[in-house]
Amino acid sequence: MKNILYIAITLSLSSVSVSCKEEKAMTKTEEMKPMMMQNLETVEIKKTNPKVELKLAGELVPDQETALFAKVQSYVKKINADIGTYVNAGQVLMVLEAPEIQSQAASAKAKWQAQEAIYAATRSSYDRMFRANETKGAIAKDALDQITARKLSDEAQLNAARSAYREIQDINRYLVIRAPFSGVITERNVDLGAYVGPMGGTPLMVIQNTSKLRLSLSVSEANVPYLNVGDTISFRVNAIPEKNFKARISRKSGSLDLKLRSEKIEADFINHSKELKPFMIAESLIPLQNKEATFFIPRSAVVESNMGVYVIKNENGKAKFIPVKKGRVLNDTVEVFGELSEGDKIIKKGSEEIVEGISIK
Repeated sequence: MKNILYIAITLSLSSVSVSCKEEKAMTKTEEMKPMMMQNLETVEIKKTNPKVELKLAGELVPDQETALFAKVQSYVKKINADIGTYVNAGQVLMVLEAPEIQSQAASAKAKWQAQEAIYAATRSSYDRMFRANETKGAIAKDALDQITARKLSDEAQLNAARSAYREIQDINRYLVIRAPFSGVITERNVDLGAYVGPMGGTPLMVIQNTSKLRLSLSVSEANVPYLNVGDTISFRVNAIPEKNFKARISRKSGSLDLKLRSEKIEADFINHSKELKPFMIAESLIPLQNKEATFFIPRSAVVESNMGVYVIKNENGKAKFIPVKKGRVLNDTVEVFGELSEGDKIIKKGSEEIVEGISIK
């Protein structure tokens, strides 16, 4: 009986030992499976320099826009232009009336004329006395000094009266509102007889130069290096979707916006046909081209994981991770920067499951 029990225990322990060995063998086999990955598709990389189009929404703004205000407190006497009116530079748009300024101008002119008469009389006396003084001892020295001082005083008062009149005349000129440049009146906010003044928040009129428009765009920091003054931008507007327009980059701000981290650029568009209106939204296509050729690889080849962004390179039949930074996107490819050379082969479909160092074909 003891022999039978001993044999049973021995067989049981043997089966447990065999089972453990099989499990260990299976574990080793599973661990070795990733190391046996083969036949991964690779692509050979080479440098190119394509133009990558960036889609960006922008706004059309007038080349010039000015709000016209009253310089002095006055009343609207005459209006020569309304909204939609095309005006030329210097054209009279509105005439204002300020009776107190006109009376001040008349008073200042009268004082100027009176002072001219006083000065003319003083100068005549001065001239006679100096002619008489040609006879030695005819005129006392004190008398000559007094008439000279009087002449200088009257001359100074005449100049002051003339300046006061001209100052009021300059103010009076502010009552005539003229167009600062050629353009279209887009706002008129007053009517005849309205009281206006410099403290009003609403302008009398707004004039815009719509013959030339500026396409204003904000370009992200990553795309700023690819844009240059003189580059051509094509754009469309919702009002005329079938037509494509072109503008040329004329200005770059040279600084980034603190909130958006973008640079403002402007492209000039000559609006001959007046089809486009200020403040239309434009859907623009901006060509981005580098100064030198770079690597564009399939987007599927880039692996983004906790280890970072990298591609898997076939180096002597072994997988090697190459850290990269992404740039522009072109269809199914992406621009990358890293320690790569022309002719290198990388795995077309990268994956986190691929272990560095495994054998690949």
